[in-house]
Amino acid sequence: MHFVEALSTNICEVSIIKLQDIVAYQIYPRSFQDSNGDGIGDIPGITRRLDYLKELGINLLWITPMYRSPGCDNGYDISDYYAIDPVFGTMNDFDRLVSQAKARGIGIMMDMVLNHTSSQHHWFQEALKGKDNPYHDYYIWKTAPKGQLPNNWQSKFGGSVWEYVPDLDEYYLHLYGRAMPDLNWENPKVRTALFQVMRFWADKGIAGFRLDVINNLSKDQRFPNDTFATPQDDGRNFYTDGPRIHEFLREINREVLAPYGLISVGELSSTTIENTNLYTNPARQELSMGFTFHHMKVDYPNGQKWALGMNDLPTLKRIISNWQVGTMNGGGHLALFWTNHDQPRALARFMNDDVYRDQSAQALAIIEFGLRGVPFVYQGEEIAMKDAYFTSIDRYQDAESRNAYAGLLQDGKSAAEALAILQQKSRENARLPMQWDDTANHGFSSHTPWLIPEHDDQHTVARASACPASTLAFYQELIHLRHSNDTLKSGRFELLDPADGEVFAYRRESDSEILLVVANFTQQVLSRRLPKGTYHTIIANYKKTSLTGDVLTLQPYEALILRTSK
Repeated sequence: MHFVEALSTNICEVSIIKLQDIVAYQIYPRSFQDSNGDGIGDIPGITRRLDYLKELGINLLWITPMYRSPGCDNGYDISDYYAIDPVFGTMNDFDRLVSQAKARGIGIMMDMVLNHTSSQHHWFQEALKGKDNPYHDYYIWKTAPKGQLPNNWQSKFGGSVWEYVPDLDEYYLHLYGRAMPDLNWENPKVRTALFQVMRFWADKGIAGFRLDVINNLSKDQRFPNDTFATPQDDGRNFYTDGPRIHEFLREINREVLAPYGLISVGELSSTTIENTNLYTNPARQELSMGFTFHHMKVDYPNGQKWALGMNDLPTLKRIISNWQVGTMNGGGHLALFWTNHDQPRALARFMNDDVYRDQSAQALAIIEFGLRGVPFVYQGEEIAMKDAYFTSIDRYQDAESRNAYAGLLQDGKSAAEALAILQQKSRENARLPMQWDDTANHGFSSHTPWLIPEHDDQHTVARASACPASTLAFYQELIHLRHSNDTLKSGRFELLDPADGEVFAYRRESDSEILLVVANFTQQVLSRRLPKGTYHTIIANYKKTSLTGDVLTLQPYEALILRTSK
């Protein structure tokens, strides 16, 4: 039985309410649990921790890529779609993981990369043999006059998107690293081959796919120059939500997702609310839900990621509200998150990861779980893990971060300034190994981990499990509430006090009740007047709620959900 069937529905008939029965958890496998003592997390390690995940209350498990890969982009550069990379285990290990997870009511969501392959993939190696090779047209090739490039698009990893191959006198396109050539989705043979890949994994009984950078598949075939009028005018105008993208996604749904009853979540970079509704409205038969990232860019000064910035709460609230209301009214569906493997942890970005660390972690959880959509917990959020704060560029293994550091130095930043920016913005911050207990390497591995923290952090699963007031216990309570409360799953959303720069408050409303979600984003004691009603607290990150009449007094980083009947 596939996962969606276990929810008594089919992907063609999935409603928002059914999707909102899901609470998901993301694992970065290199950093979750090592089972064989090589310092790298693996599949048997994940299987070992399934009971922990079941107790937490999740029912969908997204795991970032574990396919065979040279590792230029930590697995997103796939060299063999049909093989498990030996660093993570064997195909038998994977089959056992799927089976054991299913026995606990947990579906496995595979991370699938359809936009590009590794340059070591068989297809690309054949493509390099010549223009007459049948695999040459699996990728995107262009010519240009000597000394020029086919266009001025910039790679997500820095530099041009074009890489010259002298033997062919052609350039191939790579929106990401040069070792990650983009596939040519205009070629139907490419689409057929990728559908076969997806069916292979679907036949193993997985619950669904998270589709990497999925809205970049369709490129404007004119390949025009961009303007660079803003940091966003770097080429993405001609491949984000491209001309045939909805056609391609409906084909994916028709060929793979619908027949197998699979959940799908698309990574929708730089997209719009309107396009997200097109992607994720069930009636359109494209995706189940989408990750969007606009709320993660409020600390990007003038749109620049690699610069020090501060969270602006009114801006954050406006963005979240616009997407909540826009998808609510447009029939779309969001995947909710604060942190993932590509984002530094949210504690320091939006709250306080020092004195009020646990209160901050719990407040962020309340804000996320109160919204419309499917909540995703990134490994370690449930124990308030913090950023890496590496103090040397030598500690960073991530290609994007190292390239950004080099670019910042070229732009005149000092080494100290560049490191401060990486400490705030690098995705490597969220990739530290999971902190299980107080043994060597926090129980992650008996060997030195592949990524070594510089701080000795005492926030571990073992300590949290022994403390009834821990962030872990709070997450368990919050997840149970989410599973049991229909207003949180499907109620209407309304932002309250948009201009308030200290408190994030919004309303969720159903036919029977009103919920107020309120969070103090400061370390000050604040008072706010609530809309009229008789309220009682259903969950809070402080033991005692101070509510006198309609005046609520909030302690530093206090957050709570209040209920009143209609």
